Amino acid sequence: MSKLWQKTTNVNQLVENFTVGRDREFDEQMAAFDVLGSLAHTRMLQSVGLMDDADLELVQRELKNIYADIAKGGFKIDDHVEDVHSQVELLLTQRIGDAGKKIHSGRSRNDQVLVDLKLFFRSQLQELVESTETLFRLLIELSDKHKDVLLPGYTHLQVAMPSSFGLWFGAYAESLVDDLELVLAAYRITNKNPLGSAAGYGSSFPLNRTLTTQLLGFDNLNYNVVYAQMGRGKTERIIAQAISTVAATLAKMAMDQTLYLSQNFSFVSYPDALTTGSSIMPHKKNPDVWEIMRGKCNRLQALPTDVAMMTTNLPSGYHRELQLLKELLFPAFADLKHCLQMATFMLQNITVKTDILDDAKYAYLFSVEEVNRLTLSGTPFRDAYKQVGLAIEAGNFNPDKTVNHTHEGSIGNLGNEQITEAFDKLIGNFDFGKVEQAVKGLVE
Repeated sequence: MSKLWQKTTNVNQLVENFTVGRDREFDEQMAAFDVLGSLAHTRMLQSVGLMDDADLELVQRELKNIYADIAKGGFKIDDHVEDVHSQVELLLTQRIGDAGKKIHSGRSRNDQVLVDLKLFFRSQLQELVESTETLFRLLIELSDKHKDVLLPGYTHLQVAMPSSFGLWFGAYAESLVDDLELVLAAYRITNKNPLGSAAGYGSSFPLNRTLTTQLLGFDNLNYNVVYAQMGRGKTERIIAQAISTVAATLAKMAMDQTLYLSQNFSFVSYPDALTTGSSIMPHKKNPDVWEIMRGKCNRLQALPTDVAMMTTNLPSGYHRELQLLKELLFPAFADLKHCLQMATFMLQNITVKTDILDDAKYAYLFSVEEVNRLTLSGTPFRDAYKQVGLAIEAGNFNPDKTVNHTHEGSIGNLGNEQITEAFDKLIGNFDFGKVEQAVKGLVE
Protein backbone atom coordinates (compact mmCIF):
# COMPACT_ATOMS: atom_id res chain seq x y z
CA MET A 1 0.00 0.00 0.00
CA SER A 2 1.37 3.42 -0.99
CA LYS A 3 2.16 5.55 2.07
CA LEU A 4 3.75 8.95 2.53
CA TRP A 5 5.90 7.54 5.33
CA GLN A 6 6.86 4.17 3.74
CA LYS A 7 10.56 3.34 3.47
CA THR A 8 11.51 -0.34 2.97
CA THR A 9 9.69 -2.43 5.57
CA ASN A 10 6.20 -3.70 4.76
CA VAL A 11 3.60 -3.66 7.51
CA ASN A 12 1.99 -6.97 8.46
CA GLN A 13 -1.38 -7.24 6.68
CA LEU A 14 -3.34 -7.91 9.87
CA VAL A 15 -1.79 -4.82 11.46
CA GLU A 16 -2.46 -2.89 8.26
CA ASN A 17 -6.15 -3.77 8.18
CA PHE A 18 -6.66 -3.14 11.89
CA THR A 19 -4.94 0.25 12.00
CA VAL A 20 -6.37 1.65 8.77
CA GLY A 21 -9.91 0.48 9.59
CA ARG A 22 -12.54 2.67 7.92
CA ASP A 23 -10.20 5.62 7.51
CA ARG A 24 -10.04 5.48 3.71
CA GLU A 25 -13.85 5.44 3.54
CA PHE A 26 -14.09 8.70 5.49
CA ASP A 27 -11.04 10.20 3.79
CA GLU A 28 -12.91 10.28 0.48
CA GLN A 29 -15.33 12.72 2.08
CA MET A 30 -12.36 15.00 2.85
CA ALA A 31 -10.77 14.85 -0.60
CA ALA A 32 -11.87 18.30 -1.76
CA PHE A 33 -10.64 19.83 1.49
CA ASP A 34 -7.27 18.08 1.20
CA VAL A 35 -6.85 19.69 -2.21
CA LEU A 36 -7.84 23.12 -0.84
CA GLY A 37 -5.22 22.75 1.88
CA SER A 38 -2.57 21.88 -0.69
CA LEU A 39 -3.57 24.77 -2.97
CA ALA A 40 -3.03 27.19 -0.09
CA HIS A 41 0.10 25.47 1.23
CA THR A 42 1.88 25.45 -2.12
CA ARG A 43 1.13 29.12 -2.74
CA MET A 44 2.67 29.81 0.65
CA LEU A 45 5.72 27.64 -0.21
CA GLN A 46 6.31 29.72 -3.32
CA SER A 47 5.98 32.95 -1.35
CA VAL A 48 8.81 31.92 1.02
CA GLY A 49 11.10 30.54 -1.69
CA LEU A 50 10.47 26.81 -1.18
CA MET A 51 8.84 26.31 -4.59
CA ASP A 52 9.68 28.11 -7.83
CA ASP A 53 7.11 29.76 -10.08
CA ALA A 54 7.19 27.04 -12.72
CA ASP A 55 6.57 24.22 -10.24
CA LEU A 56 3.84 26.24 -8.54
CA GLU A 57 2.05 26.74 -11.86
CA LEU A 58 2.18 23.00 -12.58
CA VAL A 59 1.03 22.03 -9.08
CA GLN A 60 -1.77 24.59 -8.93
CA ARG A 61 -3.13 23.65 -12.34
CA GLU A 62 -3.21 19.93 -11.58
CA LEU A 63 -4.61 20.37 -8.07
CA LYS A 64 -7.47 22.35 -9.58
CA ASN A 65 -8.04 19.54 -12.08
CA ILE A 66 -8.20 17.04 -9.21
CA TYR A 67 -10.59 19.34 -7.35
CA ALA A 68 -12.84 19.43 -10.41
CA ASP A 69 -12.71 15.63 -10.65
CA ILE A 70 -13.78 15.37 -7.00
CA ALA A 71 -16.70 17.75 -7.63
CA LYS A 72 -17.83 15.52 -10.50
CA GLY A 73 -17.54 12.36 -8.38
CA GLY A 74 -14.52 11.10 -10.29
CA PHE A 75 -12.10 10.74 -7.38
CA LYS A 76 -11.36 7.47 -5.63
CA ILE A 77 -8.65 6.31 -3.23
CA ASP A 78 -7.10 3.31 -4.95
CA ASP A 79 -6.96 0.01 -3.10
CA HIS A 80 -3.17 0.13 -2.86
CA VAL A 81 -3.14 3.69 -1.47
CA GLU A 82 -3.34 4.37 2.28
CA ASP A 83 -5.27 7.63 2.49
CA VAL A 84 -6.45 10.76 0.70
CA HIS A 85 -3.14 12.58 1.25
CA SER A 86 -1.18 9.77 -0.41
CA GLN A 87 -3.70 9.57 -3.27
CA VAL A 88 -3.54 13.29 -4.09
CA GLU A 89 0.27 13.37 -3.94
CA LEU A 90 0.47 10.19 -6.03
CA LEU A 91 -1.83 11.64 -8.71
CA LEU A 92 0.19 14.84 -8.82
CA THR A 93 3.51 13.00 -9.16
CA GLN A 94 2.12 10.73 -11.89
CA ARG A 95 0.81 13.70 -13.87
CA ILE A 96 3.47 16.40 -13.40
CA GLY A 97 6.55 14.56 -12.16
CA ASP A 98 8.94 15.82 -9.51
CA ALA A 99 6.99 19.03 -8.84
CA GLY A 100 4.33 16.87 -7.20
CA LYS A 101 6.88 15.58 -4.70
CA LYS A 102 7.51 19.07 -3.35
CA ILE A 103 4.06 19.83 -1.92
CA HIS A 104 4.78 18.21 1.46
CA SER A 105 7.67 20.53 2.39
CA GLY A 106 7.03 22.19 5.76
CA ARG A 107 4.05 19.97 6.42
CA SER A 108 3.36 16.75 8.32
CA ARG A 109 0.52 14.37 7.72
CA ASN A 110 -0.59 15.44 11.22
CA ASP A 111 -1.30 19.05 10.35
CA GLN A 112 -2.51 18.01 6.91
CA VAL A 113 -5.18 15.84 8.56
CA LEU A 114 -5.97 18.65 10.99
CA VAL A 115 -6.56 21.23 8.28
CA ASP A 116 -8.62 18.76 6.22
CA LEU A 117 -10.79 18.04 9.24
CA LYS A 118 -11.20 21.72 10.12
CA LEU A 119 -12.27 22.53 6.56
CA PHE A 120 -14.61 19.53 6.46
CA PHE A 121 -16.16 20.33 9.84
CA ARG A 122 -16.55 23.98 8.85
CA SER A 123 -18.43 22.94 5.73
CA GLN A 124 -20.59 20.46 7.65
CA LEU A 125 -21.43 23.05 10.29
CA GLN A 126 -22.53 25.43 7.54
CA GLU A 127 -24.86 22.78 6.13
CA LEU A 128 -26.15 22.11 9.65
CA VAL A 129 -26.89 25.81 10.16
CA GLU A 130 -28.66 26.03 6.81
CA SER A 131 -30.86 23.02 7.58
CA THR A 132 -31.59 24.43 11.04
CA GLU A 133 -32.54 27.77 9.53
CA THR A 134 -35.03 26.14 7.15
CA LEU A 135 -36.72 24.33 10.04
CA PHE A 136 -36.67 27.44 12.23
CA ARG A 137 -38.43 29.61 9.66
CA LEU A 138 -41.08 26.94 9.11
CA LEU A 139 -41.72 26.70 12.85
CA ILE A 140 -42.15 30.47 13.10
CA GLU A 141 -44.51 30.39 10.12
CA LEU A 142 -46.60 27.62 11.72
CA SER A 143 -46.58 29.43 15.05
CA ASP A 144 -47.94 32.60 13.47
CA LYS A 145 -50.47 30.70 11.36
CA HIS A 146 -51.94 28.75 14.30
CA LYS A 147 -51.41 31.31 17.07
CA ASP A 148 -55.13 31.41 17.96
CA VAL A 149 -55.67 27.62 18.08
CA LEU A 150 -55.69 26.48 21.70
CA LEU A 151 -54.03 23.31 22.89
CA PRO A 152 -53.91 21.64 26.32
CA GLY A 153 -50.75 22.28 28.29
CA TYR A 154 -49.42 19.51 30.54
CA THR A 155 -47.24 19.14 33.61
CA HIS A 156 -46.44 15.62 34.87
CA LEU A 157 -48.47 14.53 31.80
CA GLN A 158 -51.53 15.84 33.64
CA VAL A 159 -53.86 18.44 32.11
CA ALA A 160 -52.52 21.74 33.44
CA MET A 161 -53.23 25.06 31.70
CA PRO A 162 -54.22 26.39 28.27
CA SER A 163 -51.49 26.45 25.66
CA SER A 164 -51.67 27.03 21.93
CA PHE A 165 -50.18 25.73 18.74
CA GLY A 166 -48.56 29.14 18.44
CA LEU A 167 -46.73 28.51 21.69
CA TRP A 168 -45.91 24.91 20.81
CA PHE A 169 -44.35 25.60 17.42
CA GLY A 170 -42.71 28.79 18.69
CA ALA A 171 -41.12 26.99 21.64
CA TYR A 172 -39.16 24.73 19.31
CA ALA A 173 -38.18 27.70 17.17
CA GLU A 174 -36.71 29.50 20.17
CA SER A 175 -35.02 26.29 21.31
CA LEU A 176 -33.17 26.25 17.99
CA VAL A 177 -31.93 29.79 18.69
CA ASP A 178 -30.18 28.62 21.86
CA ASP A 179 -28.94 25.51 20.05
CA LEU A 180 -27.39 27.74 17.40
CA GLU A 181 -25.38 29.54 20.10
CA LEU A 182 -23.53 26.27 20.70
CA VAL A 183 -23.16 25.63 16.98
CA LEU A 184 -21.63 29.11 16.64
CA ALA A 185 -19.17 28.35 19.43
CA ALA A 186 -18.22 25.10 17.67
CA TYR A 187 -17.81 26.97 14.38
CA ARG A 188 -15.54 29.56 15.96
CA ILE A 189 -13.33 26.90 17.54
CA THR A 190 -13.24 25.02 14.24
CA ASN A 191 -12.46 28.05 12.09
CA LYS A 192 -8.83 28.40 13.21
CA ASN A 193 -5.88 27.35 11.09
CA PRO A 194 -3.63 24.51 12.35
CA LEU A 195 -1.57 24.31 9.12
CA GLY A 196 2.12 24.86 9.82
CA SER A 197 2.10 23.07 13.16
CA ALA A 198 3.55 20.07 11.26
CA ALA A 199 3.88 17.07 13.60
CA GLY A 200 3.03 19.31 16.53
CA TYR A 201 6.35 21.07 17.00
CA GLY A 202 6.52 23.49 14.09
CA SER A 203 9.08 23.63 11.29
CA SER A 204 12.55 25.05 10.65
CA PHE A 205 11.25 26.31 7.29
CA PRO A 206 10.23 30.01 7.30
CA LEU A 207 6.53 29.23 6.87
CA ASN A 208 4.00 32.06 6.54
CA ARG A 209 1.04 30.73 8.52
CA THR A 210 -0.83 34.03 8.31
CA LEU A 211 -0.93 33.67 4.53
CA THR A 212 -2.46 30.18 4.58
CA THR A 213 -4.95 31.40 7.19
CA GLN A 214 -6.09 34.13 4.81
CA LEU A 215 -6.10 31.89 1.73
CA LEU A 216 -8.26 29.25 3.43
CA GLY A 217 -10.71 31.78 4.89
CA PHE A 218 -9.96 30.93 8.52
CA ASP A 219 -10.75 33.58 11.10
CA ASN A 220 -7.46 33.08 12.91
CA LEU A 221 -4.63 30.65 13.66
CA ASN A 222 -4.16 28.00 16.27
CA TYR A 223 -0.95 29.82 17.22
CA ASN A 224 0.80 27.41 19.56
CA VAL A 225 1.88 24.42 17.47
CA VAL A 226 1.55 21.98 20.36
CA TYR A 227 -1.95 23.23 21.08
CA ALA A 228 -2.86 22.94 17.39
CA GLN A 229 -2.33 19.19 17.78
CA MET A 230 -3.95 19.09 21.22
CA GLY A 231 -6.99 20.67 19.59
CA ARG A 232 -7.73 17.44 17.78
CA GLY A 233 -10.29 15.73 19.93
CA LYS A 234 -11.16 19.00 21.67
CA THR A 235 -12.64 20.44 18.46
CA GLU A 236 -14.62 17.24 17.94
CA ARG A 237 -15.81 17.31 21.53
CA ILE A 238 -17.20 20.84 21.17
CA ILE A 239 -18.80 19.99 17.83
CA ALA A 240 -20.33 16.90 19.41
CA GLN A 241 -21.90 19.07 22.09
CA ALA A 242 -23.38 21.35 19.43
CA ILE A 243 -24.76 18.37 17.51
CA SER A 244 -26.22 16.88 20.68
CA THR A 245 -28.06 20.06 21.66
CA VAL A 246 -29.80 20.36 18.28
CA ALA A 247 -30.59 16.65 18.51
CA ALA A 248 -32.13 17.16 21.95
CA THR A 249 -34.56 19.72 20.54
CA LEU A 250 -35.54 17.38 17.71
CA ALA A 251 -35.91 14.41 20.06
CA LYS A 252 -38.32 16.31 22.30
CA MET A 253 -40.30 17.51 19.28
CA ALA A 254 -40.46 13.94 17.96
CA MET A 255 -41.74 12.73 21.32
CA ASP A 256 -44.49 15.38 21.32
CA GLN A 257 -45.43 14.37 17.79
CA THR A 258 -45.81 10.70 18.64
CA LEU A 259 -48.02 11.61 21.61
CA TYR A 260 -50.12 14.13 19.76
CA LEU A 261 -50.67 11.76 16.84
CA SER A 262 -52.04 9.00 19.07
CA GLN A 263 -55.82 8.52 19.30
CA ASN A 264 -55.80 9.39 23.00
CA PHE A 265 -54.57 12.88 22.12
CA SER A 266 -55.42 13.34 18.43
CA PHE A 267 -54.15 16.92 18.29
CA VAL A 268 -52.44 16.70 14.87
CA SER A 269 -52.58 14.53 11.78
CA TYR A 270 -50.56 13.77 8.65
CA PRO A 271 -51.43 12.45 5.20
CA ASP A 272 -51.64 8.65 5.14
CA ALA A 273 -48.61 8.46 2.83
CA LEU A 274 -46.41 9.88 5.60
CA THR A 275 -47.35 7.23 8.14
CA THR A 276 -47.01 3.43 8.13
CA GLY A 277 -49.42 0.59 8.82
CA SER A 278 -49.57 -2.67 10.74
CA SER A 279 -49.37 -6.19 9.35
CA ILE A 280 -52.48 -7.26 11.32
CA MET A 281 -54.25 -4.05 12.43
CA PRO A 282 -55.77 -2.31 9.41
CA HIS A 283 -56.59 0.88 11.31
CA LYS A 284 -52.99 1.74 12.25
CA LYS A 285 -51.24 4.92 11.10
CA ASN A 286 -47.90 4.79 12.87
CA PRO A 287 -45.61 7.85 13.28
CA ASP A 288 -42.51 5.93 12.22
CA VAL A 289 -40.66 8.99 10.91
CA TRP A 290 -40.87 10.70 14.29
CA GLU A 291 -40.00 7.50 16.15
CA ILE A 292 -36.89 6.88 14.04
CA MET A 293 -35.96 10.54 14.48
CA ARG A 294 -36.40 10.24 18.25
CA GLY A 295 -34.12 7.20 18.31
CA LYS A 296 -31.42 8.78 16.11
CA CYS A 297 -31.45 12.02 18.08
CA ASN A 298 -31.34 10.24 21.43
CA ARG A 299 -28.27 8.38 20.18
CA LEU A 300 -26.72 11.67 19.04
CA GLN A 301 -27.10 13.04 22.56
CA ALA A 302 -24.55 10.41 23.65
CA LEU A 303 -22.01 11.72 21.12
CA PRO A 304 -20.12 14.06 23.50
CA THR A 305 -19.57 11.17 25.89
CA ASP A 306 -18.34 8.93 23.06
CA VAL A 307 -15.83 11.57 21.98
CA ALA A 308 -14.75 12.26 25.56
CA MET A 309 -14.13 8.58 26.26
CA MET A 310 -12.04 8.31 23.09
CA THR A 311 -9.80 11.21 24.09
CA THR A 312 -9.79 11.35 27.90
CA ASN A 313 -6.33 11.22 29.56
CA LEU A 314 -4.37 11.32 26.30
CA PRO A 315 -1.08 13.21 26.73
CA SER A 316 -0.17 16.00 24.32
CA GLY A 317 0.95 14.99 20.86
CA TYR A 318 -0.66 12.80 18.21
CA HIS A 319 -2.11 9.37 18.97
CA ARG A 320 -3.50 6.97 16.40
CA GLU A 321 -6.90 6.43 18.04
CA LEU A 322 -7.73 10.04 17.16
CA GLN A 323 -8.56 8.80 13.66
CA LEU A 324 -11.48 6.86 15.21
CA LEU A 325 -13.17 10.19 15.92
CA LYS A 326 -14.11 10.27 12.23
CA GLU A 327 -16.24 7.17 12.79
CA LEU A 328 -18.19 9.13 15.41
CA LEU A 329 -18.47 12.59 13.86
CA PHE A 330 -18.90 11.96 10.13
CA PRO A 331 -22.06 9.79 10.45
CA ALA A 332 -23.37 12.10 13.20
CA PHE A 333 -23.39 15.08 10.85
CA ALA A 334 -25.21 13.05 8.21
CA ASP A 335 -27.80 11.74 10.67
CA LEU A 336 -28.57 15.14 12.18
CA LYS A 337 -28.90 16.89 8.82
CA HIS A 338 -31.22 14.11 7.64
CA CYS A 339 -33.35 14.45 10.79
CA LEU A 340 -33.59 18.23 10.32
CA GLN A 341 -34.66 17.78 6.72
CA MET A 342 -37.25 15.12 7.60
CA ALA A 343 -38.65 17.23 10.44
CA THR A 344 -39.08 20.09 7.96
CA PHE A 345 -40.74 17.79 5.42
CA MET A 346 -43.16 16.37 7.96
CA LEU A 347 -44.11 19.76 9.39
CA GLN A 348 -44.80 21.07 5.90
CA ASN A 349 -47.60 18.50 5.82
CA ILE A 350 -49.00 18.79 9.36
CA THR A 351 -52.69 19.47 10.08
CA VAL A 352 -53.69 20.80 13.49
CA LYS A 353 -57.04 20.12 15.16
CA THR A 354 -58.93 23.32 15.92
CA ASP A 355 -61.61 22.19 18.40
CA ILE A 356 -59.55 20.25 20.93
CA LEU A 357 -60.71 22.13 24.01
CA ASP A 358 -64.39 21.48 23.30
CA ASP A 359 -63.88 18.11 24.99
CA ALA A 360 -65.21 18.23 28.59
CA LYS A 361 -62.09 16.57 29.99
CA TYR A 362 -60.18 19.78 29.35
CA ALA A 363 -62.47 21.97 31.50
CA TYR A 364 -59.99 21.96 34.37
CA LEU A 365 -57.42 23.64 32.10
CA PHE A 366 -59.17 26.89 32.97
CA SER A 367 -58.96 26.61 36.77
CA VAL A 368 -56.00 28.97 36.97
CA GLU A 369 -57.72 31.37 34.58
CA GLU A 370 -60.70 31.42 36.96
CA VAL A 371 -58.49 31.95 40.02
CA ASN A 372 -56.77 34.84 38.27
CA ARG A 373 -60.10 36.40 37.23
CA LEU A 374 -61.31 36.32 40.83
CA THR A 375 -58.01 37.79 42.01
CA LEU A 376 -58.23 40.62 39.46
CA SER A 377 -61.74 41.41 40.73
CA GLY A 378 -60.42 41.88 44.28
CA THR A 379 -60.52 38.44 45.91
CA PRO A 380 -57.22 37.59 47.67
CA PHE A 381 -55.33 34.99 45.63
CA ARG A 382 -55.32 32.28 48.31
CA ASP A 383 -59.08 32.71 48.87
CA ALA A 384 -59.69 32.59 45.12
CA TYR A 385 -57.62 29.41 44.86
CA LYS A 386 -59.64 27.76 47.65
CA GLN A 387 -62.96 28.87 46.16
CA VAL A 388 -62.17 27.36 42.76
CA GLY A 389 -60.73 24.20 44.35
CA LEU A 390 -63.91 23.62 46.35
CA ALA A 391 -66.04 24.11 43.22
CA ILE A 392 -63.97 21.48 41.41
CA GLU A 393 -64.30 19.02 44.31
CA ALA A 394 -68.08 19.55 44.40
CA GLY A 395 -68.40 19.08 40.65
CA ASN A 396 -69.71 22.63 40.27
CA PHE A 397 -66.82 24.12 38.28
CA ASN A 398 -68.17 25.78 35.13
CA PRO A 399 -65.31 27.83 33.72
CA ASP A 400 -65.24 30.77 31.37
CA LYS A 401 -63.08 29.40 28.55
CA THR A 402 -61.75 32.69 27.26
CA VAL A 403 -58.01 33.22 27.59
CA ASN A 404 -56.44 36.63 28.08
CA HIS A 405 -52.66 36.34 28.19
CA THR A 406 -50.84 39.50 27.14
CA HIS A 407 -47.34 39.44 28.62
CA GLU A 408 -44.24 38.79 26.50
CA GLY A 409 -44.00 35.21 25.31
CA SER A 410 -47.54 34.21 26.26
CA ILE A 411 -50.46 32.98 24.15
CA GLY A 412 -51.52 36.47 23.14
CA ASN A 413 -48.01 37.89 22.67
CA LEU A 414 -45.77 35.16 21.27
CA GLY A 415 -42.68 37.29 20.69
CA ASN A 416 -41.96 35.62 17.36
CA GLU A 417 -40.53 38.83 15.90
CA GLN A 418 -38.02 39.06 18.74
CA ILE A 419 -37.16 35.35 18.45
CA THR A 420 -36.59 35.75 14.71
CA GLU A 421 -34.45 38.84 15.29
CA ALA A 422 -32.24 36.86 17.71
CA PHE A 423 -31.94 34.02 15.19
CA ASP A 424 -31.02 36.38 12.35
CA LYS A 425 -28.36 38.04 14.49
CA LEU A 426 -26.80 34.66 15.23
CA ILE A 427 -26.84 33.63 11.57
CA GLY A 428 -24.97 36.80 10.67
CA ASN A 429 -22.13 35.87 13.03
CA PHE A 430 -21.15 32.84 10.96
CA ASP A 431 -19.96 34.94 7.98
CA PHE A 432 -20.16 32.07 5.50
CA GLY A 433 -19.63 34.52 2.63
CA LYS A 434 -16.01 35.10 3.66
CA VAL A 435 -15.29 31.37 3.53
CA GLU A 436 -17.01 30.91 0.18
CA GLN A 437 -15.01 33.80 -1.28
CA ALA A 438 -11.75 32.30 -0.02
CA VAL A 439 -12.52 28.88 -1.54
CA LYS A 440 -13.47 30.52 -4.81
CA GLY A 441 -10.17 32.37 -4.81
CA LEU A 442 -8.25 29.11 -4.42
CA VAL A 443 -9.96 27.02 -7.08
CA GLU A 444 -10.64 29.52 -9.85
